[in-house]
Amino acid sequence: MYIIGIAGGTGSGKTTVVKKILEALPTDKVALIPQDSYYNDNTHLSMEERRKINFDHPDAFDWDLLTRQIQDLREHKPIEQPTYSYLICNRLPETVHIEPCEVIIIEGIMALWKKELRELMDLKIFVDADPDERLIRVIQRDTLERGRTPQMVIDRYLDVLKPMHEDFIEPTKRYADLVIPMGGANRKAIEIMRSYIIHRLHP
Repeated sequence: MYIIGIAGGTGSGKTTVVKKILEALPTDKVALIPQDSYYNDNTHLSMEERRKINFDHPDAFDWDLLTRQIQDLREHKPIEQPTYSYLICNRLPETVHIEPCEVIIIEGIMALWKKELRELMDLKIFVDADPDERLIRVIQRDTLERGRTPQMVIDRYLDVLKPMHEDFIEPTKRYADLVIPMGGANRKAIEIMRSYIIHRLHP
């Protein structure tokens, strides 16, 4: 089993990098574990209280559950991955059954933040991009997919995303085995990464 962690700021191009890895491998050989699925269970909070949660802070995640389930996969045990809804800011009752497979990808803004989780990874990747490029992508995504106005996105970026990125996400770059600059647009770096992963699996 080969476990890959992929971190990077919001709008950095992590999704593109993950997609390129998935395209290079048979679907039955790889499982994707989104860190967003492991936000804390907020059932005990009211909707108003949930909306006040800073979801870009490490405290928003259930690190114990994520680490334990990755450890279970490494020990060739299946897991029931939680699911999360942005609409209700809480976990859903449904889970996703994940069987151990050849490649496990953990993807999320803080995938490299927790030491115990990093120690379970065989390859750690940080997807980097200029702040202005990330902001443009966040504006495009949130206005199209989440019903926010450009001004709402900019205010949230300045008040939450930017300081959280500088405090908790950017520092994890030091733990990466591979940094991909220019995010998902860096085709050469992504191709080198894919070739390396395939070679490690099938030398």
